[in-house]
Amino acid sequence: MIPGSHTKAEVLNLLSEIPDPEIPVINIKELGILRDVELTANGCIVTVTPTYSGCPAMKLIEDQIVSILKLSGMEHVEIKMVYSPPWTTDWINEEAKEKLRKYGIAPPEKTSIDKGFLLGKKKHPACPQCGSVNTEMTSQFGSTSCKALYRCNDCKEPFDYFKCI
Repeated sequence: MIPGSHTKAEVLNLLSEIPDPEIPVINIKELGILRDVELTANGCIVTVTPTYSGCPAMKLIEDQIVSILKLSGMEHVEIKMVYSPPWTTDWINEEAKEKLRKYGIAPPEKTSIDKGFLLGKKKHPACPQCGSVNTEMTSQFGSTSCKALYRCNDCKEPFDYFKCI
């Protein structure tokens, strides 16, 4: 592409090629952390919101954004990190949730306003292997801090559950 000839849709399509480094089956747009793209005279400003402050994947994601856009001919790429409104699992689209399930990760259930844990209600996410809700948490933390480790009591398979934030 010729510098300055990009459309916003083209930039968003390019950025949709960047997978989440911790969950490679979904991209940063599907995860909901890619908020906006603003075209400038010689490049663009990409607005992102981290899933949580201190997320170790954000530096890699920023580097990938800059790299893919510079490879496409953009001279200047600026990353604008915004924390308000804070990211929630409500920003993960339904297609991405299905990809998570097929990948073996139970997607976040309901919405971020589910505060059942405040009332002592235990979650029983459906097992991504067999669909059973006869599940139990074995650890608050799974393969990453945004996931909890569960076990299915029917098929006996362990699985990650993407915490509802």
